[in-house]
Amino acid sequence: MILRIQFLAPLLAGAVSLAVDAQIPVKRFEPVSFSQVDITDHFWRPKLDKVATATLQACIYQTEEKTGRIRNFEKVKRGQHEKHEGIYYDDSDVYKALEAIAYSLKNRPDAELEKKADEWIDKIAAAQLPDGYLNTYYTLVGLDKRWTDMEKHEDYCAGHLIEAAVAYYNTTGKRKLLDVAIRFADHIDATFRQPNRHWVSGHQEIELALMKLYHQTKNDRYLKLADWFLDQRGRGFGKGKIWDDWKNPAYAQDAEPVKAQKEITGHAVRAMYQYTGAADVAASTGDAGYMTAMKTVWEDVVYRNMYITGGIGSSGQNEGFSVDYDLPNETAYCETCASVGMVFWNQRMNLLTGEAKYVDVLERSLYNGALDGLSLSGDRFFYGNPLASSGKTARSEWFGTACCPSNIARLVASLGDYIYGKNDSGIWVNLYIGSNTTLKIGKSEVPVKLETNYPWEGSVRLTVNPAKKTPYALHLRIPGWVSNVPVPGDLYRFTEAGKTAPILKLNGKPIAFWEENGYAVLERTWQKGDVVELELPMEVKRVVAKKEVVAANDRVAIQRGPLVYCVEGIDNNGQAWNLLVPDQTTFTTQLYQVSTEPVVAIQADLPVIGPSADGSRVVTEKKKVTAIPYYVWANRGKSPMQVWLPTKAKQVKLVD
Repeated sequence: MILRIQFLAPLLAGAVSLAVDAQIPVKRFEPVSFSQVDITDHFWRPKLDKVATATLQACIYQTEEKTGRIRNFEKVKRGQHEKHEGIYYDDSDVYKALEAIAYSLKNRPDAELEKKADEWIDKIAAAQLPDGYLNTYYTLVGLDKRWTDMEKHEDYCAGHLIEAAVAYYNTTGKRKLLDVAIRFADHIDATFRQPNRHWVSGHQEIELALMKLYHQTKNDRYLKLADWFLDQRGRGFGKGKIWDDWKNPAYAQDAEPVKAQKEITGHAVRAMYQYTGAADVAASTGDAGYMTAMKTVWEDVVYRNMYITGGIGSSGQNEGFSVDYDLPNETAYCETCASVGMVFWNQRMNLLTGEAKYVDVLERSLYNGALDGLSLSGDRFFYGNPLASSGKTARSEWFGTACCPSNIARLVASLGDYIYGKNDSGIWVNLYIGSNTTLKIGKSEVPVKLETNYPWEGSVRLTVNPAKKTPYALHLRIPGWVSNVPVPGDLYRFTEAGKTAPILKLNGKPIAFWEENGYAVLERTWQKGDVVELELPMEVKRVVAKKEVVAANDRVAIQRGPLVYCVEGIDNNGQAWNLLVPDQTTFTTQLYQVSTEPVVAIQADLPVIGPSADGSRVVTEKKKVTAIPYYVWANRGKSPMQVWLPTKAKQVKLVD
């Protein structure tokens, strides 16, 4: 039986409406927390284990031994006026590593890792001042200077502390770090919102963190403070206090009030954190101003300023956005943290609207732009993620500004947050990741088991086992790439329509389905042992960009399922820039191995241009070319690489 979906929009318990004018319905559904999801997935489970071991050990080593991040907390406790080590925002890396540890302890319990986290938490708590303030830089450099420089990331560090505290409490039930975070948040509220002391955060983050604290504690003080921080922007309060000669207010999204913003500007990570926080506030207040602005800015990002990999922020000069359609390949900045932020923001937009297009973008960023930032070994990283390389690009052990390693670690470790959603009348499946969870629908407990070999195969099997017959609507996302839309808008398009359509079966029998907002909807009374099977066509598709994207003119990209592919020299006689992809190219798939990672490669016989055997002339001959998923490149040493492949000879060149 197929019925229309009915979205419920009840106000969240304890929410306080801050908007006095137009309002929107709050969340269409709630995310299911990582703490309720066990991931069994063939693709992701090894990556969660790698993060829990190699990545976190790298973070611990760098944080504790190689750099002074933990020593700074120890120095504060000793109170002997010792010198601060590192950069003024380094506390944040400790907190992000703790947050990643919290998620990993759920995925892979480890007594020694938990002991290490508790040791760090003891040192953090000991560095907190009696009034709740906690920042090793200013405590060591001079407390008389605290809260005097909007650009010095005090509130940014506080936000990451709050996020770590909430995550650690949800995994372990231990309150020590949470109590530290609450005292710091109360200090900030008493310092700024209550006396209305104007403050524009130089690096947004605290807004979304305060919303996590609000939902954890149900104390609307933190909701009000998050909204207050957002409302400070675009009113001139940062003029002469944040911006130096080369940074203007748009750099940190401060040129206009948040609710009046229409275009994406400035630093990509700051923007993503801001709009995530704004979405969280909108979800609890119903403020239509935030939602209107976010939809408009989101379209500006996705329709004109996003790479095919889901990466954003093309310019290294400002670590962010330049002008529309400026999407160079070899010089693409595409910070890993920005792709992580795209996952955060698009999740919130999906929860607010119930529209699957936001998960389409989330998935693209997750599987391509973000995952590329983490090596297969788990202990090497990309800060920027270019779409082409002449063969001089390599992953790094660490960075002076080390935001990306712990950021990608916490994203991968928290993967359970992004798979399912629910409300009292429905279940949403957003990502096809093998996992188990139990969801409460009304008064009924509904165990759910998802099995798949996605993204290599398109078969998805969902088994539900309610203890008693339970009516609800099941929403299965039909990815946009199935419907011949790489991403919303017309920035990218497939060169031809798919040959097959998705197939849905209920208990072994094909069934028609109602589709709404990008989801296949089955509404019925479910019973123990019901099985839904979804078959998504995994065709190799060619992608072309809008002509305004000059860097992709006369070029084509290859996509299969959610994965964007690239050609790397190590698979192709050391070359990746010397081939052509004619219009009628036939692609085949092949099981393949990239370092330790089993993948599905794409192969084709393509014209390859190079020197003749005697070196006397340039010749063209057909050779088998192998393309690999973008996220696995640069794991076998330095090698040339391209995502956008030439279709005309003028774009071809040989790379030494």
